[in-house]
Amino acid sequence: MKLFAPLPQRSVVLRNRIVVSPMCQYSAVDGVPDDWHLVHLGSRAVGGAGVVLAEATAISAPGRISPSDTGLWNDAQMQAWQPIVRFITAQGAVAGMQLAHAGRKASTWRPWEGHGSLPAEQGAWPTLAPSALPFYADAPVPGALDGAGIRGVIADFRAAAQRALAAGFELLELHAAHGYLLHQFLSPLSNQRSDDYGGSFVNRTRLVREVVAAVREVWPERLPLWMRISATDWAEADAGWNVEQSVRLAQQVKTLGVDLLDVSSGGLLPGVSVPTAPGYQVPFAARIRREGGIATGAVGLITTAAQAAAIVAGGEADVVLLARESLRDPYFPRRAAALLGASIAAPVQYQRAW
Repeated sequence: MKLFAPLPQRSVVLRNRIVVSPMCQYSAVDGVPDDWHLVHLGSRAVGGAGVVLAEATAISAPGRISPSDTGLWNDAQMQAWQPIVRFITAQGAVAGMQLAHAGRKASTWRPWEGHGSLPAEQGAWPTLAPSALPFYADAPVPGALDGAGIRGVIADFRAAAQRALAAGFELLELHAAHGYLLHQFLSPLSNQRSDDYGGSFVNRTRLVREVVAAVREVWPERLPLWMRISATDWAEADAGWNVEQSVRLAQQVKTLGVDLLDVSSGGLLPGVSVPTAPGYQVPFAARIRREGGIATGAVGLITTAAQAAAIVAGGEADVVLLARESLRDPYFPRRAAALLGASIAAPVQYQRAW
């Protein structure tokens, strides 16, 4: 059963191919994770996942999606992650960290408190983007990053990667999807620059390549580096970022030290029509794996054991990432193993139940 076969990633071995997708909890104070994050992530490690990826964690205060995002821009945050990482690792899962900058989609409400941009009285902050183009018509106009700002973003990713290592994480994922800053640079719909970071495919992918290179300088060769991308913007007439460009990007970043692309889609534009259905993004992961020559992860409406097993067995992706299904059932990997005739060793505290 390939879904439950180990997967080597550099010196790290995943015990199976089921990954808990990074899911924002919007529950941190000053970027510091707390008991909620320990129990949320730790329970999914106990639940048997091969990798538990922490939520999109901001590399800087301006890069937060909301005021309640976790962060890794200071040592207090790094130290708060350490016991969480220790617990995940002790349960046999690989502890992974996703690093992100929200760009023009920063400074928003927590989803259960409101929608859209924060008002000034709620502590809104200026947002940043490749170009001064708001996410939607009434959103605040972001400031276009200048050369010093771009260098600052690269330095922030690098420093956050160093803190992730100090916290004990063994896998790092860079967030270049869902309309956040790195994705904003990739897509011509959000990047209208005329300098070395805009225009051509080579220029629009430059920041991603420079971030990967900077992170790889401090992230050890022995540890895997993943990247999440949106394979398509779902724009009309395929006008934005698309799967063909994603394949080309895959080929580029593989040579720079990226080991797996976590393939999602959308998020750059509001109100687009997305043909959602079970496994609707899997064909993107399969094509990028086949044509890009890189390992991939499939994510999006993967909700059953049989579906997850078929994706991996069919060579469409190397891992499956579960998001909402992991929220609904932290023990999905154990239940899937039982259904499919496999097994995951139980913690000694639970063994009398097996």
